[in-house]
Amino acid sequence: MNNITCPICDAELQFQNDTVVGEIIICDDCGSELEVISLDPPSVEEAPMEEEDWGQ
Repeated sequence: MNNITCPICDAELQFQNDTVVGEIIICDDCGSELEVISLDPPSVEEAPMEEEDWGQ
């Protein structure tokens, strides 16, 4: 496992051994959705919000 800091609340997060780039992880402290952008070095950023599809 690798440790990384949440970019929103600075809590320590842990990557599991099977974590992949593009995976969304949730910060246990602040609940933010974070996207894994790199494994070496481990890095995350706030996941983009998906826009609502109103059928237009």
